[in-house]
Amino acid sequence: MIKELSKNWDLSAEIRELHDRGLYRSMPLVSGAPGRIIYLEDHIALNFSSNNYLGMAGHPKVLEAFSNAVWTHGAGSTASRLIAGNCASHRELEEFIAVWKGTEAALVFGSGYQANIGIITSLTNANDLVISDELNHASIIDGCRLSRANISVYPHLDLDAVEDALKNSAPRRKMVITESVFSMDGDHAPLTELSDLCRHYGAAMVVDEAHATGVYGLKGEGLCAERGIIPDVQMGTLGKAVGVSGAYVAGSRSFIELLVNRARSFIFTTAPPPAVSVAALRALEIIASEEGAKRRLRLQMNVEIMGGMINEMFPQRNFACHINPIPIGRSDLTMIASKACLKQGLFVQGIRFPSVKEGAGRLRLTLMSDHTLDDLKNASQVIKSVVVHGARG
Repeated sequence: MIKELSKNWDLSAEIRELHDRGLYRSMPLVSGAPGRIIYLEDHIALNFSSNNYLGMAGHPKVLEAFSNAVWTHGAGSTASRLIAGNCASHRELEEFIAVWKGTEAALVFGSGYQANIGIITSLTNANDLVISDELNHASIIDGCRLSRANISVYPHLDLDAVEDALKNSAPRRKMVITESVFSMDGDHAPLTELSDLCRHYGAAMVVDEAHATGVYGLKGEGLCAERGIIPDVQMGTLGKAVGVSGAYVAGSRSFIELLVNRARSFIFTTAPPPAVSVAALRALEIIASEEGAKRRLRLQMNVEIMGGMINEMFPQRNFACHINPIPIGRSDLTMIASKACLKQGLFVQGIRFPSVKEGAGRLRLTLMSDHTLDDLKNASQVIKSVVVHGARG
């Protein structure tokens, strides 16, 4: 019986297909503290694949807060928030986030994936319409599917398509959902225009600020704050620029109450460890301070410097963000290029289907405030050697 079951579930052909299509994935083993240098198996390289945009993951004050909290609160929360896992550190973090984001309340989740699924499935059902950008994150796509709502996927950044979907439907509720900074392309959503459309047609506006949190805004509140708008619902992660882990949702008090009572991805999971919330709060306090402003300024300077060098190689790119794709194309060639960069001391991960469309593989270059001028120059030289001149070993 066991042998027959194993034969029926022989997955070797599927794994071979992944190899043949250049889509096979493995997890690189990383060691040491996170920073501009990465210790990757048998390589030491410049790290241009981290979401640690402000260098907070290794900040001494964040590490100290985390370490002290572990001894005070233990290693884990041991239960869901609704059972025995709701700690003062969670509430303190949520209260800070609500004030920082300019909303009535906030709720912390274990991950951005859980947060987006919780938002969409709590707000919508089969009677509703969700209007979603075609390049939105997988967590948004999956949240839409799980909600059973009617889904209208609009071409990337296409405001006319958004308006058509809004005015040609009459569901119980309408929701427009978008990332503010898109994770794979680094471009920005037209947030002001989307906000105007949502107000005009009575739709809720939901914005995923995962890659904007900490990076934009006077106090790192995100791109929405920089553009002067407060959407109905905002999500952001605590594991990217904040440097810790988890995510938050910020909005009205009634919406947060609904999440607590309806979001299965919140209800049926163990709460984040209290020490994680303590560390995230400390990181956010730094991000909102003068030091955080200086780190954002250094990051923006790095974006401008690197942008100048990359735009010389790829004039059509218009490099202007801390996330920038270097186009390759085929999945297998994308991974060959990534490995060639690593051999030359640059870790820049290849991104391929299904993270991006088939044939749209790229090296996803991300910048940190901690990168030095020499780091930027070296990275540019390696990319020029591998991608422009084709030295892919």
